[in-house]
Amino acid sequence: MSQGPLMPKATAVWLVENTSLAFEQIADFCKLHPLEVKGIADGEVAAGIKGLDPVSTGQLTRDEIEKAQKAPHYKLKPAVSKVKLPEVKRTTKGPRYTPLSRRQDRPNAILWLLRNHPELKDSQIIRLVGTTKSTIQQIRERTHWNSGSLQPMDPVTLGLTTQINLDFEVQRAAADRPAAVAAESGASLLPAEISTAQDGHEGGQEDEHGGREERLDADSVFAKLKGRHQDEDDEE
Repeated sequence: MSQGPLMPKATAVWLVENTSLAFEQIADFCKLHPLEVKGIADGEVAAGIKGLDPVSTGQLTRDEIEKAQKAPHYKLKPAVSKVKLPEVKRTTKGPRYTPLSRRQDRPNAILWLLRNHPELKDSQIIRLVGTTKSTIQQIRERTHWNSGSLQPMDPVTLGLTTQINLDFEVQRAAADRPAAVAAESGASLLPAEISTAQDGHEGGQEDEHGGREERLDADSVFAKLKGRHQDEDDEE
């Protein structure tokens, strides 16, 4: 038997009080020290503990107890349970335990995130590396007690988060950023279609006026030349 009964001391109390088993037999079955079982018999150990019947709980049979009482060196064998309990599968869900050796690297990871991904919110950094908002603020304002010795380090390399979680938070922050920038930007430039149409219209007017002015200048020049020719003919 790799493990003892469900409640070893309570079972030992019951076996001491209700059987004539040797201390060594009880100690071997309950996974206790023989001196501890002797202390239970003397009332020095497990005082006030109510005995637990291993027969009623299905951990031992009457025949096994009687067989052991007849042979002091016989080792009790636990009863085989007729009910097979399904094995409990361990899951990896839930918060992951961070070793103490890695917790001291959290400020370095926070500094890396603040420098390389300033778009991340404090709540996202908290989810990634498991820190507090006050610590993030201290590192951002350089008021952290170890600010002079901090070096930016990738939290994925440090084992504080996974690349999948980091990419997810970065994409989430990038998706929320355009709406905020558009709201803060205020007035914007006119579209290219409108601006080019206006330029073309104004340019057309300028061309029209410019062409008209050039036409007026040409008429005046020809008029002057015509008048000059007339004067020369009159003189002749």
